[in-house]
Amino acid sequence: MHEFSVIQALLDQCEKEAKKAGAEKILTITLKVGKLSGIEPALLKNAFEFFSEDSFCKGAALEMTIQPVIVQCKVCGAETTLESLKFECKSCGSDKLSAIDGEDLVLMSLEME
Repeated sequence: MHEFSVIQALLDQCEKEAKKAGAEKILTITLKVGKLSGIEPALLKNAFEFFSEDSFCKGAALEMTIQPVIVQCKVCGAETTLESLKFECKSCGSDKLSAIDGEDLVLMSLEME
């Protein structure tokens, strides 16, 4: 369950950014979680609740936006959002696709005081 190590790294990054900004407290952490990131949002939330108790982020809210997979067809150039994990261009049926978004876990914002 790599969500634990992901949360540890996130908490470290949040604390570093908060100290750099001179903040005393982090109120909200907003993440973008791609469907192909390999991250299970429920497990990430549980890991956050457990590990944040003894961190600079204690009491902070964790908000997650789930990013769908957006691909571009290498054959016809169409960009589309995949509704399932069936990698097929909706325009031409090709399976030659490149992921544009939906593979990453990104710290989008920190609300601090």
